[in-house]
Amino acid sequence: MKKQTLRAWLYLLPAILFLGFFLVYPLIDVFVYSMEEGYNFASQTYFGTGFYNYSYVLHDPYFLQAVKNTFLLVVITVPLSTGFALLISLALSSIKALRDLYQTVFFLPYVTNTLAVGMVFMVLFQKTEYTDGLINLMLHWFGAGPVDFISGPYWAKMFVLCFYTIWVVMPFKILILTSALASVNPDYYKAAKVDGTSKTRIFWKITVPMISPMIFYLIITGFIGAFKSYSDAVALFGTDLNAAGMNTIVGYVYDMLYGDSGGFPSYASAAAILLFVIVLTITCINLLVSKKHVHY
Repeated sequence: MKKQTLRAWLYLLPAILFLGFFLVYPLIDVFVYSMEEGYNFASQTYFGTGFYNYSYVLHDPYFLQAVKNTFLLVVITVPLSTGFALLISLALSSIKALRDLYQTVFFLPYVTNTLAVGMVFMVLFQKTEYTDGLINLMLHWFGAGPVDFISGPYWAKMFVLCFYTIWVVMPFKILILTSALASVNPDYYKAAKVDGTSKTRIFWKITVPMISPMIFYLIITGFIGAFKSYSDAVALFGTDLNAAGMNTIVGYVYDMLYGDSGGFPSYASAAAILLFVIVLTITCINLLVSKKHVHY
């Protein structure tokens, strides 16, 4: 082995050991745990073995509801938040007056405590015996009846959760896309204007291809973040998400570990592995799609 190669491996060794100890080993350990007999902390009894844990999780109505909620959250929030962030970033890039102030205002939700924001949204949307909430007051102006967004129908609760998630994740995307737009070489735009190219064609043929790596990055991280969603739902609907019908996959894993039943770590491990497989599959699909549509 050459000295340069050996030196390179020595430089990489701390990072390899860190990733192996904190990422690879826990993943393998969770997989092994999901295949072993489960142990109920409450009853102190063993149950199941092998793929039984996966079979139980895949047939558990609470897990299926959590999968449904999570997929709806991903499908709705990731495209909308990325699209809105791109529109706002374009608007910020086209103005000069008070640009820094607007960027600060749009970034504030990202640095605000999640639970605090959830409490504000509860005040806005929750219907109580004393008030119908600010949103219902606005709906009343248009002749619409009051809707209980927090403990009412499923579509209303999902609307609030998606609205909240988009509002929370959008500031980071605006920051990234604003920086990406500022890095585009202005000579491309000047050449396009000389040729009389329309603004729409400039956007799709110059702007989007030039910032496509950042858009792809935000989509990937958006998918991963949405699949890991849990605190958002807790902030809005409380800790008993199964009763509210708004649990997520991560929330299901948490309930299996620390729920009222005493905890089933093998079930939690099986659910965590299933979540890992789902995220890995979608990430690989995005990587394949990016080869044709992302320009580096």
